[in-house]
Amino acid sequence: MSLVPGSTIGIIGGGQLGRMLAMAAARLGYRTIVLEPQADCPAAQVANRQIVAAYDDAAALAELAAASAVVTYEFENVPVAAAETLAARVAVYPPARALEVAQDRVTEKSFLNGIGIPTAEFCPVDNDDQLSLALKKFNGSGVLKTRRLGYDGKGQRVFRNMETGGFAGTCEAMGNVPLILESLVAFEREISVIAARALDGSVAAYDPAENVHRDGILRTSTIPACVGPETAAAAKDAAAKILAALDYVGVIGVEFFVLADGSLLANELAPRVHNSGHWTEAACAVSQFEQHIRAVAGLPLGSPARHCDCVMENLVGDDMLKVSALLAEPDVMLHLYGKAESRPGRKMGHFTRITRRN
Repeated sequence: MSLVPGSTIGIIGGGQLGRMLAMAAARLGYRTIVLEPQADCPAAQVANRQIVAAYDDAAALAELAAASAVVTYEFENVPVAAAETLAARVAVYPPARALEVAQDRVTEKSFLNGIGIPTAEFCPVDNDDQLSLALKKFNGSGVLKTRRLGYDGKGQRVFRNMETGGFAGTCEAMGNVPLILESLVAFEREISVIAARALDGSVAAYDPAENVHRDGILRTSTIPACVGPETAAAAKDAAAKILAALDYVGVIGVEFFVLADGSLLANELAPRVHNSGHWTEAACAVSQFEQHIRAVAGLPLGSPARHCDCVMENLVGDDMLKVSALLAEPDVMLHLYGKAESRPGRKMGHFTRITRRN
């Protein structure tokens, strides 16, 4: 049963993704309430109400549940226990199981492999001796990552052609937290698929985007990706398989490495709307944000077809100095996030250049 116009959708997290979800909800006639500890966060500037509290604050969660017809979230590090507490009182989408899988890289890769989706090889690492053994298994090379909470390249260290000794202090330097070593992948390019699953199980997947990262941060997403139709179809099929296995409702982002033969290795999944899907705002009748609201509200999914090709680029830190010039360009859609302070490495907005089809 779909939510009637005027219903309130709760959003955990007040960043730019929550902001764009609140904007999409308003276009469909819904109200939004945001739970976020930072006052005047980007999402609160466009939502109807904000609860200023920690994500696991029991009283705040009770208040959010009482005020909302359904609750969703804009980032994957929402405490699983908080999502489960909410789910006992109000519908929560995507399900807490998706958070549980995505929050731990070992759990995530084991889940993907378990449903037949290949990934890079990996080894859990809890100390320097285990790191040495894992590097030996991967011929001295690999990417060491924190199992939890890393994003935008944070919590990572790359090893290339290293000897299998001399790693004393590495795990301590990484914070003495559970780690994972992933084998290096000789990939041709990185792509991602944004897909959605509705309450009735129907799935809609957008065309894959080709992504370029710099310093661990996504800089550009280009559509269409430079991959063959078989590779694009395989990426969409993998996303649909993940959605079904998690009994998912909402939008998900799935990142892949594309190998020389066109085959895919899944890199990671994000149980939320995704940075590499921002292009859908400018190039599709139904953006990923509206698609997510449609899904969690029980509405029919919209068409994921695009009406133009495009390149989305993030505005990071001092890139904000480009804003005036961008506004003077034709065929550019600009979206700023309402953040008061520009800092190195901080995403301040994005823009999408579209190429009109004849």
